[in-house]
Amino acid sequence: MPICEADPWRLQYFERAACPPDVNIPTEDSDAWLWYPDHRWVYDKIAIALSQGLDAGPHGVPPPRFPVFSKPITNLKGMGVASRVLSSQAEYEASLTPGHMWMTLLDGRHVSSDVAVVDGEPRWWRHATGEPGGEGTFDHWTVHAAHDPGIEAYCGSWIRQHLKGYTGILNTETIGGRMIEVHLRMSDQWPDLYGAGWVDALVRLYQERRWDFADRDRRDGYSVVLFGPHGPRYRHPPPALVAQVRRLPGVSSVQITFHEDKEPERHAMPPGGFRLAVVNAFDLQAGRAGREMLRTHFLARAA
Repeated sequence: MPICEADPWRLQYFERAACPPDVNIPTEDSDAWLWYPDHRWVYDKIAIALSQGLDAGPHGVPPPRFPVFSKPITNLKGMGVASRVLSSQAEYEASLTPGHMWMTLLDGRHVSSDVAVVDGEPRWWRHATGEPGGEGTFDHWTVHAAHDPGIEAYCGSWIRQHLKGYTGILNTETIGGRMIEVHLRMSDQWPDLYGAGWVDALVRLYQERRWDFADRDRRDGYSVVLFGPHGPRYRHPPPALVAQVRRLPGVSSVQITFHEDKEPERHAMPPGGFRLAVVNAFDLQAGRAGREMLRTHFLARAA
C-alpha cells in the first residue's frame, strides 16, 4: 500500500485513497527514517533540544540542574516508553541507562502539530492538545480548528532554518511552545478529523510536491482513548459492537488498537496502561459515550 500504514486499525483512513504505486507516504517513523536520509537527524532528541538552546545530554553526562526529563535518545515506536522525570542527582545516578538522554524539563501545554511542508516551507497546520491521563497516557486529544500563532511562528522559523529540501507532512510535539520531538510523518490517529479531501491533498503533496487543500471544513475534533490495565490478554470486541459505537451521532471512526494474536508485553505501551481503543468524534460526549461502551465490554471480558 503506497500509504504505508503498519497498524491495521488505521488502514480505514487510507484504503480508498487513489495513491500511485510509486508514491510512498510514511506513517511510521521507521519508514521515514529510511526514506529521508538527509533529514533523519531529527529523530535524535538531543539534537532537537540543542538546536533550540535547551540543556540536554546523554546519560553519563551530568545535568547542570534538576529536575530533568529522561527518555530514549531515539525512539521510533513512540508511546512514551521509558520516559520519566528525574528529580535529583541521586535519582539520576540510579537511573543511568545506555541510549537514554536527559533534557530541560519543560512546562506548559503539550501540543502535537501536523504541518504540510513544501521544500522546507510550512503550508498548512493543525494542532492537537492532549488531556493527560497519568504515566504517559492521554484521556483524549482535542484536534483544534483554530490556528496557534505562537507555535506556527516558532516552529515555522525552525523548519525554514533546518529542513530546507524536505517536502511532506511533519509532526512536531511541543511543550510550552518548545519542541520535544520531530517526526517526518503525519499523526495517523486522526486524519478523518482534518476534513473531507485531506487524504487526497496528502497524496498530491508527496506525488506532485505541492499543497492544495481547500480546508473549508475546519472544526474541533476529539480523539478519545481507552486504556486498560497491563497484564490481561485482551480480545477484540465483536464487530457488531464496534459498528454500534461508530453509528453514534458525532462519532467519526473507531480503532481497536492492539493485536490480539500478539503477546501484551510485545506492544509498545506507556507505563500507565494498555491502549485498547480510540474513538474519533466531532462531539466529545459522543466520543466518551463510545469509549464507555467499549470499556464495559473489555472489563467484562477481563474479569
